[in-house]
Amino acid sequence: MAETSIGSTWLKQYLRIQNVRLSHESYLGTRSKIEICQDGTVRETFQRANYALRSENPLSHFEFALKYDDVQIDFFRIVLKAIPVKHIVDFINAGPNSRYSKKIGFWYEFLTQDRLPVEDRPKSNYVDLIDPKRYMTGSIVKNSRWRINDNLLGNEDFCPVIRRTDAISNLLMLDFSDALNKILKSYPPEILKRANNYLYKKETRSSYQIEREEPSPERIERFVSLLSNAGRIDIGELLSEKSLVKLQNQIVDPRFAAITFRNFQNYIGQTAANYDEIIHYVCPPPQFLPDLIKGLRATAIKMNDVNPIARAAAVAFGFVFMHPFEDGNGRIHRFLIHDILSRNAFLPAGMIIPVSAHMVNNLNRYDDALEAYSGPLMKIIRYSKNAEQELIVLNPADVEGYYRFPDLTLQTEYLFKVVKTSVSRDLPDELVFLQYYDEAKRLIKQRVDMPDKLIDLFIRVTHQNNGIFPKRRRTNFMMLEDNEIEALQSVFHDVFKVVK
Repeated sequence: MAETSIGSTWLKQYLRIQNVRLSHESYLGTRSKIEICQDGTVRETFQRANYALRSENPLSHFEFALKYDDVQIDFFRIVLKAIPVKHIVDFINAGPNSRYSKKIGFWYEFLTQDRLPVEDRPKSNYVDLIDPKRYMTGSIVKNSRWRINDNLLGNEDFCPVIRRTDAISNLLMLDFSDALNKILKSYPPEILKRANNYLYKKETRSSYQIEREEPSPERIERFVSLLSNAGRIDIGELLSEKSLVKLQNQIVDPRFAAITFRNFQNYIGQTAANYDEIIHYVCPPPQFLPDLIKGLRATAIKMNDVNPIARAAAVAFGFVFMHPFEDGNGRIHRFLIHDILSRNAFLPAGMIIPVSAHMVNNLNRYDDALEAYSGPLMKIIRYSKNAEQELIVLNPADVEGYYRFPDLTLQTEYLFKVVKTSVSRDLPDELVFLQYYDEAKRLIKQRVDMPDKLIDLFIRVTHQNNGIFPKRRRTNFMMLEDNEIEALQSVFHDVFKVVK
């Protein structure tokens, strides 16, 4: 017998929903099996005899989806809006104490902001809205009407979903704070202090370099100042419009400083060789921004006790996808990662890890994390340009839920991997480099007693040239003999363990 759809898959077909890609598809068949499709979709087949529904009622399929399919909030909203209210009321009243009747009632009112004409649930046990074993969950808000523990990461304005994939579950077991404290104990305080000062500037330059910008010394110092104060402002205040505007003003060229959130339709694109414009991402229409930012602030607060890396991913990627300014969004996004990681004692006081430096050295992976969100949107959004060449979104109602209820699982996996590599490799490498640098400088000084500025230049250009002193720099060292240059290069090789 051929497989038949069930749950979310059946609902998508039955209601002819076009603009949603299901991350988990369910079918009934003769035997149980799970397949992973090329696009990452999980295709699960349930044994027909064990899971056949009593009826073809859409709400029976919705109940199945709540049990076995992924939580896709925008899809839930489309489904519940398509089912007549009377049918929802009848289904709930048929099983008033059922945990899934209560969940359906909660989801309907949460997603439509309309109250169902049913009485509050009898005093029964509270049930979690989503399974904390399968999803990252926020602080619980008890909903007495439906006897539901609302453990979502956000609210009706903005609510990301982060699934506990195998990759995330394994990374959650790592004790990053312990690893960082061991690093602190392994190096002298003076090395750690110099490394931190160096990393603040490197992180600043890397954040600008991602956007192919060369900041002035003044802008570097402003960004370093911001990073050094990360985590010190109440998160609710930091994510207010007033504070975000101030942050943007400190980061960008003063000529492009914002006064408020944008009131125009923004997008990210590039101009091709024939002057055609290639649009990579259409930002949320400006009318969505006030609620989205308000919801982002609520999410940051509701995730206070969630793993800091997952919290940083939800807040920082949530922000950059909202893109509330014309300029500076990417740098604020990366600042927010540092800000969240600096809270709740995740990072030792004053310490920074080279997140942006890792990103700039692995730009393809960073782009993949961004495109994992923008790609599906670009397949469903419709837009055009008016006579003034301003972009206009033609189907805002169809895409509003995509902005409001994003699945940020892949972005969270990405950030976990970035932090893991930064802590286990990048940060130790920087500290080892500084130790080598100091030793090389000391030995070079013994060979040739020249000014520190020249020694620093020699080490820097030799390091940048993979351990070989570049001939084009010989004019900077005309005071040295060739055999002295060779001797100093040998010092560099010995200290930095360059294979000859």
